[in-house]
Amino acid sequence: MKVIVIGGGAAGFFGAITCAQANPDAEVVLLEKTNKLLAKVLVSGGGRCNVTHNCFSPGPLSQHYPRGAKPLKEAFKTFGAQETVTWFEQRGVKLKTEADGRMFPVTDNSQTIADCLLQEARKAGVTIKTGVGVSRITPPDPTINQLSFIVHLSNGTELTADEVLICTGGNPKATGYDWLRELGHPIQEPVPSLFTFNVPGNPLKELMGISVPHAKVRIAGQKLEYEGPLLITHWGYSGPAVLKLSAWGARIFHQQNYSFTALINWIPTHSEESLRTELQNYRQAHPKKTVTTNPLFNLPQRLWKALTTLAEIQSETKWAEMPAKNTNKLVEALLRMAVEVKGKTTFKEEFVTCGGIDLSHVNMKTMESRLHPGLHFAGEVLDIDGITGGFNFQAAWTTGYLAGSAMAAKP
Repeated sequence: MKVIVIGGGAAGFFGAITCAQANPDAEVVLLEKTNKLLAKVLVSGGGRCNVTHNCFSPGPLSQHYPRGAKPLKEAFKTFGAQETVTWFEQRGVKLKTEADGRMFPVTDNSQTIADCLLQEARKAGVTIKTGVGVSRITPPDPTINQLSFIVHLSNGTELTADEVLICTGGNPKATGYDWLRELGHPIQEPVPSLFTFNVPGNPLKELMGISVPHAKVRIAGQKLEYEGPLLITHWGYSGPAVLKLSAWGARIFHQQNYSFTALINWIPTHSEESLRTELQNYRQAHPKKTVTTNPLFNLPQRLWKALTTLAEIQSETKWAEMPAKNTNKLVEALLRMAVEVKGKTTFKEEFVTCGGIDLSHVNMKTMESRLHPGLHFAGEVLDIDGITGGFNFQAAWTTGYLAGSAMAAKP
């Protein structure tokens, strides 16, 4: 049996290795159009590779995927985060868990993961070819006695295969999926996911670099909101709260042309009622303290000062002298600071798209096409994407494993 895997990223390598290890008689060939293997593995997590997330139950793990959650829940029962950790550790790569649940190799070096995958592929007998692009695939057609897939290469030559696994990743342009549309597979249009918010008129621009460990970002007029660390940047806002929100709202933000109002709550543990009570209590306890120079709620001094400025509180105002209208404005600034988002910025090198192969035409137990038996998909080429935190790699390992196992089991 000859297997061709298209794409030398995380899903492609995992599918190729799984297939070759489970069926030593299979001839597995991996094709990568560039000269770089495992490029995303090497740059992810700031060069440390966020392998997976410390979430070992299929249900809760699947809830971190804006698209693909339901089918992944079943898939994770076969190969989830625990299986990923075990797989790498059995091959000498220990993983560690950070405070936010992200898991990295103990070496803090993504090269460790890349080396492990390359070594396993070589040991399993996978043939790796770089600089080999694929232009189209012709499925088997028994009516003309063509019993194999024909893989047409960009250089004009052809390869044949009994099984084909496509792991070409997400593509920012819809035209990047044209060669797959030719196979009859419907495509969910790609739009960006995981991006930061650009706020040209950011009232807090001078505070770039300041972060708060727990804020809530809500989108005006939508049910979209997310809590987590928030970072003020020179172009707007970033940090997990924004990045994760961008994933959940990817299609909505695209429809709005990335122009919307975000409401920032700097102290989400407070309701408006409890906040007003606390401010009143502080006022009674410290009437002579200056409002602007005594930050509350563990907020950074410069951020507190900026929020009091937004509330139009004079620099020398003491709590005993604070007018009610300024208290109201301070409450607004703390709980609902409105910023006008105009555009987005891609998060580091980790471009993630939502969109890709429509899951309704894929058997999610085997990752096999429902239109062409023997054709499989894995990784971001599918309409699956997770929020930041190791979830996209976990989807790659899982779908690669399922596809590789299914191909290996073919007679």
